[in-house]
Amino acid sequence: MLSFLVRRVGLMVVTLWAVSLATFVIINLPPGDYVDTLQAQADARGELMNDDQIEGLRSRYGLDEPFFAQYWKWISGIIFHLDFGQSFGYEMRPVGDLIWDRVGLSFFLSISTMLFAWAVAFPIGIYSAVRQYSAGDYTATFFGFVGMAVPEFMLALILMYIGMRYFGQSPGGLFSPEYQDAAWNLGKVLDLASHMWLPILIIGISGTAATIRITRANLLDELFKPYVVAARAKGLPEWKLLLKYPVRMSLSPFFSTVGWLLPALISGETIISIVMSLPTTGPLLLTGVESQDMYLVGSFVLILSALTVVGTLLSDLALAWWDPRIRHRYEGG
Repeated sequence: MLSFLVRRVGLMVVTLWAVSLATFVIINLPPGDYVDTLQAQADARGELMNDDQIEGLRSRYGLDEPFFAQYWKWISGIIFHLDFGQSFGYEMRPVGDLIWDRVGLSFFLSISTMLFAWAVAFPIGIYSAVRQYSAGDYTATFFGFVGMAVPEFMLALILMYIGMRYFGQSPGGLFSPEYQDAAWNLGKVLDLASHMWLPILIIGISGTAATIRITRANLLDELFKPYVVAARAKGLPEWKLLLKYPVRMSLSPFFSTVGWLLPALISGETIISIVMSLPTTGPLLLTGVESQDMYLVGSFVLILSALTVVGTLLSDLALAWWDPRIRHRYEGG
């Protein structure tokens, strides 16, 4: 197991370096740079920027330096000082501050949505598998397909209209106008809770529907295996048999996807966040891409890549802890 960890950590370092370089190459592929974007915006407003202003801005932001000099300036700051650079589009504010300002709400929203999806999906999926082809199974299957088929942004628009029309709730956002810039207090927490249920429901419906289908399929695959038949023949109570063996084995695929949760906790649902005006990290990334804010976009992608790599390792370890067959395979390797 120790040799496995050492190999994986070494591969993580190489992977993150390759991702950082590829990311910096990709965000520099579009023609022009941030100053060109500023110039285009000035032209659209009927303003003029002379050559001295343009060159001064490029020199100030380091855009006149060679590609590898810019890359080394960015990556060395991250490695040695945890400095992700400054954002061009946000008045040279530190990128780390911009990202972490929104991480808290993104994290809370994603965790709440995940817990909601699991709390609803696992019992329904288990019931649907145990009562295969029953009325409840057909009902769960129908709503599962509907949940996966309906676009989330359409559902968001419908529920926002209903909330505003019939419940008088402000459409979009996580806070009422009077609490938008207020300091944290009990009133603001309660206001957040009153707004949070809608994005949790919208984002969670698709995940819940998919989880129901996966749970049902995995459990059906386990219910008729020889070890289940043998345990039932020995007189083991059905509920104990179900929870101790087939349900446990059917949940292994969920442990293998734990690694996807870490980047999802930070990035969130970008489209839903834009439609509902949620102050999460997704819209921040989109704004950075549109304005060619290279340090903001590069840092964001690098953070998500690092979380993906670390999450994959944690997923492998969790799966080995959950399933002894995989643990023995790691120990043997």
